[in-house]
Amino acid sequence: METYEFTIDLASTDIGTRLDKYLTEQIPDQSRSYIQKLLDDNFITVNGKSAKSNYKLRAGDTITVEIPEAEELDIEPENIPLDIVYEDDDIIVINKPKGMVVHPAPGHTSGTLVNALMYHCKDSLSSINGVLRPGIVHRIDMDTTGLLVACKSDQAHRVLSDKFKVHDIHRVYTAIVYNQFATDEGTINKPIARHKTDRKKMAIDPNGRHAVTHYRVIERLKQNFSLVECELETGRTHQIRVHMASINHPLLGDEVYGPKQKPFATQGQVLHAGVLGFDHPITGEYMEWHADLPDYFQGILKRLR
Repeated sequence: METYEFTIDLASTDIGTRLDKYLTEQIPDQSRSYIQKLLDDNFITVNGKSAKSNYKLRAGDTITVEIPEAEELDIEPENIPLDIVYEDDDIIVINKPKGMVVHPAPGHTSGTLVNALMYHCKDSLSSINGVLRPGIVHRIDMDTTGLLVACKSDQAHRVLSDKFKVHDIHRVYTAIVYNQFATDEGTINKPIARHKTDRKKMAIDPNGRHAVTHYRVIERLKQNFSLVECELETGRTHQIRVHMASINHPLLGDEVYGPKQKPFATQGQVLHAGVLGFDHPITGEYMEWHADLPDYFQGILKRLR
């Protein structure tokens, strides 16, 4: 285990700085998101006591940071076919099918994207997120299809984590939503937090995390549906589903945030992550990938046109 210790002098210009921001600057080879995870897991203390990411530094503070050894990856590899869009020594971009969970969790211990990646990549997956989420830098919902990037090297993982943190990733989704629009495009800027009574849901909350979605109407469909394109400026859990429902345009098939009755026999929301782009974490070259709408999505479109 690697240990760091820092003391804030009386004349330090860092007084009043957020703890996570300060530590990211002091330990540049670790991402801010990883520092926050260490804080959550009590590997970082201030004056011998646990502290939150937003703690403001005071004169005389002594900060101790313990960075644990990377855990051995012990998930069972599974020979699950993957639709690989791009792969090199540092990253792998997957076109995820509907119904596939990204990483193991209670109730989903096998058949996940991580199980498949473990088989395909062997020992070449970043270990930053530990045994349950090797290589995983972001997620899309189980019933959302489309593009997702995983990291094979720790360096790539740190760089991409920071890019997601500062919203320096280009992500565009296509969805079928209820109701017609008065205008062809717009922006939803509403904070999102965990639902106060149903912890499996998210909700619009004035005290939630900043969340912005830009939408554009691609086509007005029959039966009072619309085909829309949503570009994420931020990436909160269930962001598009919560945001579109909040303006009376819930996603077709979304039983959590939309009507319980479904006009089509869909498996969850009709949502596809069709565009993913970012500067390569190692080479710096901008790269962008596109994934066609899956067959089920195109079948519904055909019926609504």
